[in-house]
Amino acid sequence: MTTNSLPPNPFVAAGMIEDSRLFVGRQDELQPMVSRMTGAQPTSINIYGDKRIGKSSLLFHFCQTWEQRVQNPSRYVVVYLSLRNVQCQAETQFYQAIAQELLSFSNVNNNQALSDPLRVTPLDRSAFSEAMKQWKKEGVLPVLCLDDFQTLFENKSEFNNGFYDNLRSLMDSNTLMLIIASQKKLDFYSKKYKFTSSFFNLGHVIKLVELKEDEVKDLLLLPAKNNNNLQPALSMDEQRLTQQLGLNHPFLLQIAGGLVCEARQHGHDKEWVKKRFYDESKRLPSQLNSRSWKRRVRWLVWDLPVRLGKIPKFIGGSVDDISNWIIGLVILFMFALVVAGVLNLNEVWDFIRNSLGLK
Repeated sequence: MTTNSLPPNPFVAAGMIEDSRLFVGRQDELQPMVSRMTGAQPTSINIYGDKRIGKSSLLFHFCQTWEQRVQNPSRYVVVYLSLRNVQCQAETQFYQAIAQELLSFSNVNNNQALSDPLRVTPLDRSAFSEAMKQWKKEGVLPVLCLDDFQTLFENKSEFNNGFYDNLRSLMDSNTLMLIIASQKKLDFYSKKYKFTSSFFNLGHVIKLVELKEDEVKDLLLLPAKNNNNLQPALSMDEQRLTQQLGLNHPFLLQIAGGLVCEARQHGHDKEWVKKRFYDESKRLPSQLNSRSWKRRVRWLVWDLPVRLGKIPKFIGGSVDDISNWIIGLVILFMFALVVAGVLNLNEVWDFIRNSLGLK
């Protein structure tokens, strides 16, 4: 994909981010992934977090960029596999799906020492283990980024303790490295489904949370953040609106940014954006419920005062949002005094007009 083919709306709210130029942030997670892979003893990782927090995008981006992050790429092969999107009803199908991804690399497909062990039929547990051991003899570490790993747990007849024990054995012998994405930590699933395998105690666990403030700013600057020849898709006012709606949640920011771009294209106003945003963000009910108090507080301490502060405009005033906010806070305080019986409405109104010199 060329630079010119970047879409005018760079925000991705429909699923995983597949264009690496539209991926921002997550350096605090990417660096440990590299260091655990390139260390003297590779350490498998469990990345967990809420739905739509960006786990799939992170794993996919790592698979796209790992060669630029390591000193000797020939020592590794990193693949991404979503277990939700492949046919893995049987254990052999799991191994076959991995083999297919590994064989998609030309340096694997053209190297018989690496490719022939993966073409064994049937590619069962024993054959897969032998293939991985052959890779180790060749000095190549396969790194499997496995997304939606929790989809395997309910099929205990196929993916039992023996299956997980074998994966753990391959990891402990530095034959294989896994980077596993799941909604909960793996030990949560071991308790829920009563697994006893030591596989579920992975060496390193990363909780994926909301974006940091500087990462939010980088996202709002897309596509210019990763290309100095481009301009941000959002104006400063549009960036503020997007952040006001999405806060620090990556998926909500993508929804808000996409809607703002759409509104500009079709001539819709802010109220249209807000209404559409709250409708579409219902796809994250649990996350939104946990944030609803933040929005209520923001509405009380910012949005409401600003709206109240705009009242003088209707009688001849002209002020910016900061002035609106200050004036609005004064109005709220004055109305509180009215409720307390200290002032009456006429006194509040006269005070506002006198303060603004509108008499």
